[in-house]
Amino acid sequence: MDQIFGLDHPAKADKDATLLTTTHDDVEKSIICGILEEEKIPFLVKDRGAGEAVRVVTGYSMYGCDIYVPTALLEKANALLDDYRNGEPILDDDEIVEEDD
Repeated sequence: MDQIFGLDHPAKADKDATLLTTTHDDVEKSIICGILEEEKIPFLVKDRGAGEAVRVVTGYSMYGCDIYVPTALLEKANALLDDYRNGEPILDDDEIVEEDD
């Protein structure tokens, strides 16, 4: 069934762009795009399959979207993505709450 809707392969992008990740969550997509913007890494977001049309009608795509970066910056972008997904949250001193036993 995925072949009918074009979901079995990443969306097509420019030859100089490489797939960084696929996300099915608009919040995660926004976070990743924000990280890339902060680091001044250009990126391209493409909906999979009929996701673009579904997004226009419903405001959300359940097919997911692919995030591409320039091939030359893929290693840096992957490192940033790993830091985001595997990192520890950074709290301000004021935000640390100690529990009383």
